[in-house]
Amino acid sequence: MKQSGKLPRSSLGSLVLIAAVLGGGAAAFAYSAGWLSPGRLTPGRMIEALAPPGGAPPGYRRNHAKGICFTGVFEANGNGVELSRAKAFAQGRYPALGRFNLGTADPNAVDATVRVRGLGLMISPAEGEEWRTAMINPPVFAVSTPQAFHDLLLAAGSKNPEAMKAFVGANPEFAGFASWAKTAPWTGSYAEEPYNGLNSFIFTNASGTEHAVRWSLLPSAKPIPVSKAELDERGPDFLEQEITERVRTAGPQRWTMLVTVADPSDPTADPSKAWPQGRRTVEVGTLVVQRIEPERDGPCRDINFDPTVLPPGMRVSDDPFPAARSSVYRKSYDLRTAEAKDYPRNKAAKP
Repeated sequence: MKQSGKLPRSSLGSLVLIAAVLGGGAAAFAYSAGWLSPGRLTPGRMIEALAPPGGAPPGYRRNHAKGICFTGVFEANGNGVELSRAKAFAQGRYPALGRFNLGTADPNAVDATVRVRGLGLMISPAEGEEWRTAMINPPVFAVSTPQAFHDLLLAAGSKNPEAMKAFVGANPEFAGFASWAKTAPWTGSYAEEPYNGLNSFIFTNASGTEHAVRWSLLPSAKPIPVSKAELDERGPDFLEQEITERVRTAGPQRWTMLVTVADPSDPTADPSKAWPQGRRTVEVGTLVVQRIEPERDGPCRDINFDPTVLPPGMRVSDDPFPAARSSVYRKSYDLRTAEAKDYPRNKAAKP
């Protein structure tokens, strides 16, 4: 994906809005204290930068705070074993649990105001293995480093009208994400979105051969573009309502999991750079979403979709984001579980 290093002045105002609704993009990408000196950037400081103006609502995730649970299965077709010895790729059906979500720290955000949509997923094959992943719908991430993401949050929340302009000048890779955010069609359903794992991982097969990979979920439902004006007329929670009704009336929804294999020259440490078209891809299975449940007291409520929870046959690459995300996810989890009494529960739920 070719990216321009400069943006016209007329675009800067819209970029402020894009950055604001990003809401963290891929769910709280941040360094742990070990990545940068503790005085510069820590999980706590990243969480502070993610917080909305009124502060983080107690009991909620610190980013991608608005979401809804699903359960289903992952139907592995067996093709993935050539890439990884992970049991999730052996032919079979494995329990899957996940969460559709929006890229915002505000659990009460109006759906039509949030550009980034996400999907957290946990696949649990037999013998105790787990594979957790968090994906979003843009094809590239907004920035190339966790430090740049922190800078983006600060610029988006700054009262200085020149802050966003300065950020764009210092981080030209942002142009790729900005172009997607402004020109890609909106849809009216979580079911019509692709979800991309923008970070690179290393798969190892039974013979010990390693491959750098990224993965995506491609929807079986046909994406139907909807104008932003039309979405604005829908209710504030139309995405949750639509996916619930769609699964209830039309049955399970499906996504094909596609693993893309990098060439040796492809960048693996920078999720803002797409790999060239034509790279080898392997269809490894199908995610089948069978049931939708409200997040309050639902099965995904207390799941931490930590991307470093990987089964044997998968490991992190030189991409710094998964470890960075893990540190912030852990901090966010600790905070929200300590605030459990403040989380609004269903009236029928036991205290």
